[in-house]
Amino acid sequence: MPGRLTDRVLSSLDAGLATLGHGFMRRWSRVERSYRRPLSDLAFLLKFAFYPLLALGAIAWLAWDWSHDRSLNAAENAIFDRVVQWRPFEPPPSGRVVVVEIDECSLEYFRSRGEGGWPWSRQRHADLLDQLDRAGVSAVGYDVLFEDPSPIDPLGDATLEAMATGGAGRFVFASTRLHPDYDAGAPLHASMVPAAFPVAAEPRRDPRVAMLLPYGESMARFSAIANVTRNVDGVLRDIPLRETAGDWALPSLPLRLATTAMSAAPDGASATVRPNWRHDTRLPHVSAADLLAGKAVCRDPATGMPALDGRLALVGYTASGLNDAKPTPVDPVMPGVEALAEATEALVAGSAIRTPPAWLKYVLATFLVLLTTFAFYRGEPADDIDSIFIAGNLTLLSTAFIGITFFGFFFDIFASIGFVSLIFGFCRGYAGLQRGRAVGNGDFLAQYNPGTDRWLAIARLRFVLDAEHSASPAARRQREYRRRLRRFLYAGSDAVMLEGVVERKSWLHDALSDLMVLVWHGASPAAACAAAMHDLTRLERELALYDARLPDDGSVRVAFGCAEIDDAVAAGSTQPPQVRLRELIGRVLASSAEAPLARHAELSSQEIVQSGGA
Repeated sequence: MPGRLTDRVLSSLDAGLATLGHGFMRRWSRVERSYRRPLSDLAFLLKFAFYPLLALGAIAWLAWDWSHDRSLNAAENAIFDRVVQWRPFEPPPSGRVVVVEIDECSLEYFRSRGEGGWPWSRQRHADLLDQLDRAGVSAVGYDVLFEDPSPIDPLGDATLEAMATGGAGRFVFASTRLHPDYDAGAPLHASMVPAAFPVAAEPRRDPRVAMLLPYGESMARFSAIANVTRNVDGVLRDIPLRETAGDWALPSLPLRLATTAMSAAPDGASATVRPNWRHDTRLPHVSAADLLAGKAVCRDPATGMPALDGRLALVGYTASGLNDAKPTPVDPVMPGVEALAEATEALVAGSAIRTPPAWLKYVLATFLVLLTTFAFYRGEPADDIDSIFIAGNLTLLSTAFIGITFFGFFFDIFASIGFVSLIFGFCRGYAGLQRGRAVGNGDFLAQYNPGTDRWLAIARLRFVLDAEHSASPAARRQREYRRRLRRFLYAGSDAVMLEGVVERKSWLHDALSDLMVLVWHGASPAAACAAAMHDLTRLERELALYDARLPDDGSVRVAFGCAEIDDAVAAGSTQPPQVRLRELIGRVLASSAEAPLARHAELSSQEIVQSGGA
């Protein structure tokens, strides 16, 4: 009894699900037809003109975007943030740049000793600079702005200025470029800004620039701009190396520090540098308290202090209350001094991320759009296009990941591929409309009605290569023939093609791949045959226009049949329905009576079978 009850429950459940599924699909088919048939009619009007029109529209948008918002370029910036985090591994720091942190631990250390919190005295800053000098650093960038002398620590001011004088350019102090609105009344011209260099062969434009320089004469002389500019979306990816004012360039702190350490002229400096942002590793760093105390105060005593001899040091605050956090691709709150240190590392270690010119992604997108639309315009098999498209995209994406991981080169083609994928989707969808109409799919075309169109004409087409050709040319010629035939049918005709007699690449494919079955219908044998002859005549003309060499390589053979379809089953008969239609298709497929396509008209009067007889 329990088993029978379970069987009844499962049977009822199965029957209910089957009913629901059947009802849903019937209703959903009506929804699909409501939009697919109008689109199919549009495809019948446009035919293959859709693809060049789509290419023109896509290229026009790329040109407009290049001259306006450059959203493709902006999208690439956001993609870079993901790629730089998803790459398999990131390059380790060179160790040539060290960050000296004024962190919470350093502030708390001196506060606990009763020596005050922040701001630190100028003397303490001078002591920190002295400790770095004694440790043998080659140069120091001090990312703390000393705008005015201290009213309570004149001796510290003098000591710090003396350190700047004695360093003779090895110690570079931060300055700030004010907003251009303040330039009109500024006392400095661009050429007077410390370390400014011309960007024109004969500099003539020398505008005023508003600057906040350190208070001391030597500190001002050995200073550089610490300003950074974020991208439009607020993320700091590229760090400025200079700011242009007229015919002069004002160097940034990373540029001047790297120039000091490398003794390289800044004339050829790029406007920006994109550091090789690291997510899992940091530049070597040490707390300021460890240096000032001469012992492990903030670090684990078992952990050694990073090497400082011959290194470049960037000093700045990282304490949460003082930190001028910058959102970067790998850290939404990266301390400003670390961002400047990453830029310095990129310059001295040659690890900067290089990118191709911005126009390249637009040129690549244009090329891929043309290639994609041309492939569909030619009527290439959709399966082949899909495979080539996927393989090509994977190759490009792999190249981009390999480039940024191993060579520090960001091949920014991700947005281009995304745009082309959208175009590919439009092409694929339109090809689906063409195919749906060509194969007589009821969602795209009114279905066959045996009550009004009882006569069917069927043609079997196959391409026969001339005997002198080998197997390789034969396969290529056959594929070309099928492409041309498919393009003819997709453009619209009265025929319905029975595509996929055998699955591509199956073990039967070589034996049956040359078969293509076309079906026409009509209210009389004359109407059905007339529709067939009209399309076959057009097909013969189309094939001849495509390539005059086709008749020399082989010939297209036609087998033909026409019959009145009668699928009614007599009472008590065990014969299955639709036997007449199946019989007609089978007879045409098996027929040995075939003629070249050029003589197709001779077959129409010979191959008519009345209903109820063979």
